[in-house]
Amino acid sequence: MLEISPKTNLLEENDYRYSLQDVKDPILYRDVYSYDEVPKVAFNHRRVPINMPEDIWITDTSFRDGQQSMNPYTPDQIVDLFKLLSRLGGPYGLIRQTEFFIYSKRDREAIERCRDLGLKFPEITTWIRASREDFRAVRELGIRETGILVSCSDYHIFKKLKKTRSQAMEYYLATVKDAFDAGVMPRCHLEDITRADFYGFVVPFVNELMKLSDEAGIPVRIRACDTMGYGVPYTEVALPRSVPGIIYGLQHYSGVQSEYLEWHGHNDFYKAVSNAATAWLYGASGVNCSMLGIGERTGNVPLEAMVFEYASLRGSLDGMDPTVITEIGEYFRNEIGYTIPPMTPFVGQNFNVTRAGIHADGLLKDEEIYNIFNTEKLLGRPATVAVSKTSGLAGIAYWINQNYRLRGEAQLSKQDPLVVALKEWVDQEYADGRTTSLATEELEDKIAELSGGRLGRTV
Repeated sequence: MLEISPKTNLLEENDYRYSLQDVKDPILYRDVYSYDEVPKVAFNHRRVPINMPEDIWITDTSFRDGQQSMNPYTPDQIVDLFKLLSRLGGPYGLIRQTEFFIYSKRDREAIERCRDLGLKFPEITTWIRASREDFRAVRELGIRETGILVSCSDYHIFKKLKKTRSQAMEYYLATVKDAFDAGVMPRCHLEDITRADFYGFVVPFVNELMKLSDEAGIPVRIRACDTMGYGVPYTEVALPRSVPGIIYGLQHYSGVQSEYLEWHGHNDFYKAVSNAATAWLYGASGVNCSMLGIGERTGNVPLEAMVFEYASLRGSLDGMDPTVITEIGEYFRNEIGYTIPPMTPFVGQNFNVTRAGIHADGLLKDEEIYNIFNTEKLLGRPATVAVSKTSGLAGIAYWINQNYRLRGEAQLSKQDPLVVALKEWVDQEYADGRTTSLATEELEDKIAELSGGRLGRTV
């Protein structure tokens, strides 16, 4: 029949209802996913419309997925990071939720201490096993929403669970009903959706979830999980790899509203950020991330990346405080002892450091030439240069001006005698066989000597 779409306000055909295809043998898409070859991207030239929701936000999985790939955080560390997440998300809670385990005494202590902070955002949610005991525990903690694993590809249904599709669906639906009976809002994690039979299992299953939700009078959140990072953001790609197709299909064929639709991606093929942004563009309100992208294998969508992706799509940070990103990076380095690769965008020690003399010359003339944006204003990190054998006069002058915070007429040009003298010393160091960059302490000692104490050590 024809119905007016609340999304497009146009008459649309709404006749076909997808039913479960209970196949005898698993569909593994071997033409796309041949285990001995690089996964292939197949195109079908079917376009779906961009459909950016009115509201979009970020959710966090640092204390769940993130903890699965490193030493567990202590309750003190979780509390500190929770406060940083709240500050970063700003007064409107653009970092909407963060999820916790509940199994250990340490997990429950962290939850209670974070709740005692009285912060509105991020909302505390949980991730549990599909058992009635776990649902009762969630309810006793007073948690409104919990994640439940509902693996949806035949790789998981047939090979891991050793079930048929109908058996898996019955088990999942019974589990979700337990959540509703406990008065808990379920967040269904559709694991491995980018290898799943979308019309033969995913859509029929989500349709049944929506029916249960209507009967219970409790919303259900659908998290589309690109567990292996196979999703691709390109338009006109065939399912199951199409991110636009997955988001469109869940909305168009299962009626999932944007506010209850969330994307969770991994970075196995370097597409985590672009896939998450694509999910926003095509109708998902939420993208699930972790701080510094820490997670299984190659990691999750980096939360700090989506802060800037949000700003680029919306034209505003809408109250988010990106300088907290620098604090988060420093906390991981100094308090947790986590090694951040130095070239990591926004948080790596070298992300806005240049070593090339010709680039340093550009920075000296106008920082905007070689810096991605005003990193000092937005991240509290001014553009810097490293002094090495390729720095040249411009690089050395820029380093001195930045290190000693010389501004306006106080800045040194690359013709300044101090700059020239320091370059001669640097050149001699490398002529004598040095291969590494010069440390700040070494440079400051030499500058103090060459300047007669006019410029000494910075505080």
